[in-house]
Amino acid sequence: MCRPSRRQATDSGWTWAQTAALIVPCIALLGAFLTYARSQRVVRREHRAKSFAEALTAVEEYLEMPYRIRRRPNSSSAVRQQLTDEVSSLLARMAFHQVWLQIEATTVAGPYASLVATARAEAGAQMSLAGQQPLITSDSGMNLGLPYPRDRSNAARATCIEVMRRHL
Repeated sequence: MCRPSRRQATDSGWTWAQTAALIVPCIALLGAFLTYARSQRVVRREHRAKSFAEALTAVEEYLEMPYRIRRRPNSSSAVRQQLTDEVSSLLARMAFHQVWLQIEATTVAGPYASLVATARAEAGAQMSLAGQQPLITSDSGMNLGLPYPRDRSNAARATCIEVMRRHL
């Protein structure tokens, strides 16, 4: 078999330089696309992680409400209304996150719903008890001593966080 001479290769109208001129931009475009896709993946992951953290924060704030109620400054209707509004706002935020997770992260939705139900059961009963306690009238009384038990909520949160980590 006879190899074409250089002259014959250039006579065909296509050279290695032209091939390189075509391949190099294609490789550059592919590299740019891969870099863009990777950065978008990182951004989506960070957005999901932040949303998960916000969902967990809403539950944590709800679990803190017995302490807020116990440390209320007085029993005026304005204070009761403010605390009621805070609880309602937290319930709405937790409901928002439950729906968001059902839409965006279905594997996380169940464990989060379980966490919310557990927190509501534990903190709800504790809020009722806290509201029946006498007002704290001294700075030293602000330290309530023993914390309200949250064993079931802590276990549900740990399960939820594990599922969230796997989802990320």
